[in-house]
Amino acid sequence: MNKPTFLLGALAGGLLLTSGAAAQTSLTVYTAVEAEDLKRYAETFNKDHPDIQINWVRDSTGVITAKLLAEKNNPQADVVWGLAATSLLLLKTEGMLEPYAPKGVDMLDKKFVDKGNPPAWVGMDAWVASICFNTVEAAKLGLKAPGSWKDLTRPEYKGHVIMPNPNSSGTGFLDVSSWLQMFGEEGGWTYMDALHENIARYTHSGSAPCKLAASGEIPIGVSFAFRGAKSKAAGAPIDIIVPSEGVGWDMEASAIIAGTAHLEAAKTLLDWSITRTANEMYNTGYAVVAMPGVAKPVQHFPEGLLEAMIENDFEWAANNRKRILEEWQKRYDSKSEPKS
Repeated sequence: MNKPTFLLGALAGGLLLTSGAAAQTSLTVYTAVEAEDLKRYAETFNKDHPDIQINWVRDSTGVITAKLLAEKNNPQADVVWGLAATSLLLLKTEGMLEPYAPKGVDMLDKKFVDKGNPPAWVGMDAWVASICFNTVEAAKLGLKAPGSWKDLTRPEYKGHVIMPNPNSSGTGFLDVSSWLQMFGEEGGWTYMDALHENIARYTHSGSAPCKLAASGEIPIGVSFAFRGAKSKAAGAPIDIIVPSEGVGWDMEASAIIAGTAHLEAAKTLLDWSITRTANEMYNTGYAVVAMPGVAKPVQHFPEGLLEAMIENDFEWAANNRKRILEEWQKRYDSKSEPKS
């Protein structure tokens, strides 16, 4: 998602969330949640639990996942609150998660809950791929709107498409892993070879391509639908396109890191993270949330998007993540923007 903010996230947690002498337990929470949401999440949690202080460590999905794996033998985090489910499945395979069934977990949609008993992770919300298309900039260039993923390989789009780097962005990884599932391994890489010819650059944020399309810097941004809806609601001249082949998606999810010295406080946070209050909070940033009946209609959310969500094989994506990312890096990283 956005630029690295490890220090900023930790300082924000320490400065903004300390409740004086009432803060008795401090939890280090790793997250890839959009930076602007972190203060709101923690402040809402602290209304119910002022004795638990959250110290955020925040970065993009790929960076947080790599950091957790690097710390496997010396964990620094107590909880992960808001990381792609595919990343948490990988951490589960590595034995890095503390299985725990939060209070009220039966109230969640079953596809948002790990299949283990007790579950190793629980979902929060889902984000769904889409194309953000700036109608004004496209008209200046004489470009027609794409109707499918494969349309993005048409010659007239050369240099006019931006998408996220899957090594950094969870949105980028769900794009790549979903194309490999939809088109098959060989067909998926052939598709991405052709798409690469039209890519202006790969960003390290999943929301950036849509923001850039909304601002008019690029006519076409591969991003996620809710970001597009927010930009359109703010007045951006964009259409949010649901490609005809179907769309990839992933969940933000949460888990306790095995070996935490603050297990009871970590359980309290995970309990709270699946409450109705928390799900209502997630709905301000995502159209699809884990608790049925909570999500409100989102202005400008594209019709047919939920029906277009593919049967995403999260286990396959997690188990093949390293191989996929290495191959992508080898083929396409030359167009990635510099890391900050």
